[in-house]
Amino acid sequence: MASGNRVPFKNPVVEWIDSRLPVFTLMQKEYGVFPTPRNFNYFWNFGAIATVMLVLMIVTGIVLAMHYTPNAGMAFNSVERIMRDVNWGWMIRYMHMNGASFFFIAVYIHIFRGMYYGSFKKPRELLWILGVVIFLLMMATAFMGYTLPWSQMGGWAATVITNLFSAIPLVGPKLVTLLWGGFSVDNPTLNRFFSLHYLLPFVIFAVVFLHVWALHVSGSNNPLGIEPKSAQDTLPFHPYYTMKDTFGLGVFLLAYVVLTFWAPNVFAHPDHFVEFDPMKTPPHIVPEWYFLPFYAILRSVTFDIGIRFTSVVFVPAKLGGVIAMFGSVGLLFLLPWLDTHPVRSARFRPLYKMFLMIQVVSFVLLGYVGMETADAVLFSIGSFHVPMLWLGQLCTAYYFGYFIAVLPWLSRNENALPLPKTISEAVLAQEGKK
Repeated sequence: MASGNRVPFKNPVVEWIDSRLPVFTLMQKEYGVFPTPRNFNYFWNFGAIATVMLVLMIVTGIVLAMHYTPNAGMAFNSVERIMRDVNWGWMIRYMHMNGASFFFIAVYIHIFRGMYYGSFKKPRELLWILGVVIFLLMMATAFMGYTLPWSQMGGWAATVITNLFSAIPLVGPKLVTLLWGGFSVDNPTLNRFFSLHYLLPFVIFAVVFLHVWALHVSGSNNPLGIEPKSAQDTLPFHPYYTMKDTFGLGVFLLAYVVLTFWAPNVFAHPDHFVEFDPMKTPPHIVPEWYFLPFYAILRSVTFDIGIRFTSVVFVPAKLGGVIAMFGSVGLLFLLPWLDTHPVRSARFRPLYKMFLMIQVVSFVLLGYVGMETADAVLFSIGSFHVPMLWLGQLCTAYYFGYFIAVLPWLSRNENALPLPKTISEAVLAQEGKK
């Protein structure tokens, strides 16, 4: 029935397949002639880059799983065997290990671009929500992957993070027992984490498919934050943006390859190369760098919430830290309804841009705080010491204040700069200045 809407392909093999299953027609429609705003900048490369990194992580993960032994007594040695005895095993492992960091780099930049240019606003709310779901699934997958080498850092990270769920009233202890598969972090825990770590990337891939589908329904946002009004405002995705994405991907992969071959352990902690000993706690348990801001938020809640000068406690400090950590991600789901300003792009919202840049600096500082020990000192003046914890609490307060107070206030009170009438008018004006 759909054959009447098809344009025949010159290649006989492609035409034979497409006449029976019009997959090439679909690709041509969605990635060939698909109209995209003509003013994309290189920030728009990172969606494609993240997709490529996801595929790379899945492929290298499947190869590693062929040689990995998910047993508490053999996991660490199986990873060492991959590094030493499996042909090209060291390269596959380093590609997978550093690929996770570069995957998060691409996604963090992708999220920042969405926030800066207002890509979460109507009609793209569901697109944004699916993106946050992908981010959560990535965090869960990366955490479980971090534990699989069964090193001192990985094993104790599993112990500490899973113990956080014990703070949940009523069901917390039972939930921890379910996660562990027993009454301590041991072989059942490792098997659970390995199974989920292998499964979740395919779930991520499925959600990415929905994410791209939602993108092609609502259309892409652009640096100006205004919708295309005519054919002059758009370009076909191919060859213009396939070439631009290919160039951006090449530069990104070059940095990835340089790190993988010349500094593969730059993000790794020394305790990650020591076998897990449940009887010996490392002096400083540090998560991977992409978790550090959320780890700092967790540690910043050091006080109980209750009735002052009484023994009544509504929220213990441990539970408060867990709520703050998960709430810091949960707020991203609400972003389309927290920022309701009619203008999308930060280019025309100077106050929004300023507060967003402060939020980025705050997030980076949280990462720095999370890297330090809980009793670290920021600076000293004589005998007076300023704890690093204070910086973490200040940045945590701004992080939540930005979403809960600043964005709603800006939505009602910020006066935006004048918007151009069309994308093509702005592009031609920019070219005229050059």
